[in-house]
Amino acid sequence: MTDTDRTPAAATGEKQPFDLGAGPGRVLLWFYGVFTVAAASRSIVQMILDFDKAPLAYVLSAVAAVVYGFITYSLVRGGERARRSALACCAAELLGVLVVGTWTMVEPSAFADATVWSDFGMGYLFIPVILPITGMMWLRRAKTA
Repeated sequence: MTDTDRTPAAATGEKQPFDLGAGPGRVLLWFYGVFTVAAASRSIVQMILDFDKAPLAYVLSAVAAVVYGFITYSLVRGGERARRSALACCAAELLGVLVVGTWTMVEPSAFADATVWSDFGMGYLFIPVILPITGMMWLRRAKTA
């Protein structure tokens, strides 16, 4: 079957999946893609070179990279299931940013080195705390579209 043989979803009555990476979602997708690469690169280098120095911080940066990567994938994939998965992941990301951010402010000695989420993402212009909020707003809007 070729692309020209397929009946459009609109003609068969099927609901078209909402393109999560369209419009403002494209900017969100770009940010999540950049943060995936940044957090993954940072954590890999730190774990290879200095893992003994701050294992908790470096593992948390790796977790952030996995979360960012999953959300990026979900935005690219699109559809309702991906939207719900990304929404749950954004909520978990926000929780992580708030917990780690608070922890680094209350007890700075717990982290020998900074994570992506330290001080609510201050090292990244607070984008790590803004990104999941923006993501959840976009994903909730996408449900109604």
